[in-house]
Amino acid sequence: MQLMKKNPAALTGWQKKYDRLRQSLARTGPISAGSVLQRSAATSGRSGYQWTRKVAGKTVAVALSQPQFAALQTAVANERKLWRTIQAMEKISRQIIFETVPDTRRRKPLSKKALGLI
Repeated sequence: MQLMKKNPAALTGWQKKYDRLRQSLARTGPISAGSVLQRSAATSGRSGYQWTRKVAGKTVAVALSQPQFAALQTAVANERKLWRTIQAMEKISRQIIFETVPDTRRRKPLSKKALGLI
């Protein structure tokens, strides 16, 4: 079978977008799972900063100083951005694979939903 290069311009665009996403991963700073929150005395009766995450199915909470809160807030945001980037890379990878790798014979083309693109 031969390669299925239906749209070389789209393929080049996908590869460029994939490379940009890959480069953005290299610029990602510290990452951390979980959530951070600033508690106020008015809502909980106690004030301070807290980091929570799941460990073996249980929620673990850790009290933080203000500098730790700021650092972990950035790390949690970085991790969320990291996962969005990876999901985008997965979609582009599937587009590239199904566009370039030989396919089985189908009566109708695969839908975007079947490819996980929507």
